[in-house]
Amino acid sequence: MSKPVVAVVGRPNVGKSTLFNVLAGERISIVKDTPGVTRDRIYADASWLDKNFTLVDTGGIEPDTKDIILAQMREQAEIAIATADVIIFITDVRQGLVDADAKVADMLRRSKKPIVLVVNKVDSFEKFMPDVYEFYNLGLGDPQPISAASQLGIGDMLDEVVKHFPQQNTQEDEDERPRVAIIGKPNVGKSSLINRLVGENRVIVSDIAGTTRDAIDTAIKFNGQEYVFIDTAGLRRKNKIKEELERYSIIRAVTAVERADVVLLVIDATEGVTEQDAKIAGIAHDRGKGIIIVVNKWDAIEKDDKTMYKHTDKIRQILSFMPYAEIMFISAKTGQRTGKLYEMIDMVIENNSMRIATGVLNEIVTEAVAMQQPPSDKGKRLKIYYTTQVAVKPPTFVIFVNDKELMHFSYVRYLENRIRDAFGFKGTSLKFIIRERKEDK
Repeated sequence: MSKPVVAVVGRPNVGKSTLFNVLAGERISIVKDTPGVTRDRIYADASWLDKNFTLVDTGGIEPDTKDIILAQMREQAEIAIATADVIIFITDVRQGLVDADAKVADMLRRSKKPIVLVVNKVDSFEKFMPDVYEFYNLGLGDPQPISAASQLGIGDMLDEVVKHFPQQNTQEDEDERPRVAIIGKPNVGKSSLINRLVGENRVIVSDIAGTTRDAIDTAIKFNGQEYVFIDTAGLRRKNKIKEELERYSIIRAVTAVERADVVLLVIDATEGVTEQDAKIAGIAHDRGKGIIIVVNKWDAIEKDDKTMYKHTDKIRQILSFMPYAEIMFISAKTGQRTGKLYEMIDMVIENNSMRIATGVLNEIVTEAVAMQQPPSDKGKRLKIYYTTQVAVKPPTFVIFVNDKELMHFSYVRYLENRIRDAFGFKGTSLKFIIRERKEDK
């Protein structure tokens, strides 16, 4: 079941970032110690009560004129409408109701998406409530007064947000078809790949980066099995500056990855792998999805017998945080190796859902511990009591130890490698949870 997406929209200086950071908790400020993944503050995992959701910040605008503010707020509203299940529209009680708010409210209202109108900077309900009532004029229902900086009214606002979450989508749950997200920078050939797989031009392809509108689902049947491909969009307009283009492609990637079982990260062979690819790959890696790195435009590369190895080394180097990802070299244009993609997708889905019997798992771990002694500190050595698999998608293991502090990440990596040697798990990340257990138990 994919998590609902909540987008935050609002003018400059109304407190979007403050609210974003409050809702995301500290997690957003912690940069993952994953090499190659720099975390833009664009999206974060958040939760309220027992509801988990993905929070998306639609953009910080540094405007020069009022026209630009409105144009960019329209962009924000469009991205929110396209990707979000619920929209938080944030306004500022101190600046009052302004023209841009009314125009964006009008757009949001027409989208028929649930909107929670939030009036920020209400540091004192007694003092500011009369000013909050003015916002009823937007016609978006009851304004929720909050102060993001003082963390007032946040709970009531979140109660309102989660009310609008889609009911558990049993239809999507019962839909057993594998869901494959195609992500990557604009213009690497994502749409061409879908067209090749479909065998007809169902997705518009053009050389201008960002011509795909929104994420499009395409059902394709191959050897009697139906697959749903989620094509992540570029942008609606073609004159985007680079940073915004990157920001939006990342937001779209987040929402598509949420819904997918397997992610195809498409890289342009003529350009090679880039830091932006690493950012986008990090989204799928963080969410524990099956990952296949698809190197497209392979027909456009002059080759000798070492070309493939050189490209593979470069990819492994820049995407070093996901050594488990499978790599395929294809050409969407000529169809080279595109048929093999399905085999790879099936294999990765199987690995992402694989369960290992506890007895067998512990034999492998015991053997690994015998081959390489666990770390020790000040005379105290790490003891591993027991390992068990608790979940799939991604395969998740709990390791019970005598002292969590002694479990160095390099030893976890060592155990992971031994488990992979034994069971494969190609194309999927593995998650490890370390739990402490007292010696006498």
